[in-house]
Amino acid sequence: MRKLKNSELDRPSVEEFKSLHKMPIVIVLDNIRSLNNIGSIFRTSDAFRIESLHLCGITGTPPHREIQKTALGATESLDWLYFQNTVDSVKYLKEQHYRIIAVEQLDKSIDLRSFIPKMSEKLALVFGNEIRGISDNILDFIDVGIEIPQFGTKHSFNVSISTGIVLWHIFNQIKISV
Repeated sequence: MRKLKNSELDRPSVEEFKSLHKMPIVIVLDNIRSLNNIGSIFRTSDAFRIESLHLCGITGTPPHREIQKTALGATESLDWLYFQNTVDSVKYLKEQHYRIIAVEQLDKSIDLRSFIPKMSEKLALVFGNEIRGISDNILDFIDVGIEIPQFGTKHSFNVSISTGIVLWHIFNQIKISV
């Protein structure tokens, strides 16, 4: 057994990536503080070939050295938009017929393991601030809340880890062929 070289991984170039079919998912980042988390979410979103990111409020935007450090070039391959206010992003996505999903611990959240998206639906996954979670004014616009089950003493996952877990779950549920 040996590790594969990058040249053996058969990855698309940035130009090729932009023309490929994407998972119909938009990640909405609601006031994310850490530039490293933002970069990591860019990189994970590229890996799962999602449509785009919406960076909202205090969420940092490229180009930024700290984002680039963890994104490793994914800011060049992924489409993204900036919204001063997260509500504007969510309203825009609702108008475009996205199902708005809060990844948050809510009184009516469903367990991620029970969340099975339809193959044809467009999803907007909203991830909140590392300390406060999703802004309260977003809750009126969500269609469903999902929660990642946890069994330890901590109350949450890091936002970039949560993004990866949720995307992996959705990828397995809808079995996108790439």
